[in-house]
Amino acid sequence: MINIETFVFNSFQENTYLLSDHTGECIIVDAGCQEEQEKDELTDYLDEHGLKPVKLVNTHCHVDHILGVAYLARKFDLPFIIHPEEKSLFSHSRSQAEFFGLSLEQPPEPKAFLNDGDVLSFGESTLNVIHIPGHSPGGILFHSSEQNFLISGDVLFRQSIGRTDLPGGDYDSLIGGIQTKLLGLEPETIVYPGHGPTTTIGEEKNTNPFLS
Repeated sequence: MINIETFVFNSFQENTYLLSDHTGECIIVDAGCQEEQEKDELTDYLDEHGLKPVKLVNTHCHVDHILGVAYLARKFDLPFIIHPEEKSLFSHSRSQAEFFGLSLEQPPEPKAFLNDGDVLSFGESTLNVIHIPGHSPGGILFHSSEQNFLISGDVLFRQSIGRTDLPGGDYDSLIGGIQTKLLGLEPETIVYPGHGPTTTIGEEKNTNPFLS
């Protein structure tokens, strides 16, 4: 069974997720830890629970989701994994940070890529990869059909969707992807978004003003 721990980091209140199973192996999704106390909070949790991080995975490469990638990749010697269409955003990481007045240690080059339909594995657990562009070109989500949850990045939020006015954004692609790839999931599927509280597919299908 996959355990999900949520950390809220940086000035954007970004959700970083730590997914682990009974083997002790874990993956870190969207490492947004920026301040030293945020880095300590995450690493202390790993130490206290005897967890071994094996992969750094990002739903996308907007700056608020990658602020802790360089630190964690170096500390734990972890491979950094993204969708190939995020390479352009990744290559402009520092300019993104400068735009918001942030300092950023350049993340390492990705060691592998995930595409739509791929399987992300750690320990004895697997997640299905779903690619939905629109918020960013290579936005990916991680779905567990066994446990009915979805790590949605900035694609789908409670009562909202990801913004599409940033470079590489496309409203029609985002809405189309949500409608064709997400709304058919089990209604009780818990959605863990990149910002804000959890929701469910059923709740968003019935009440999200962007999807009505």
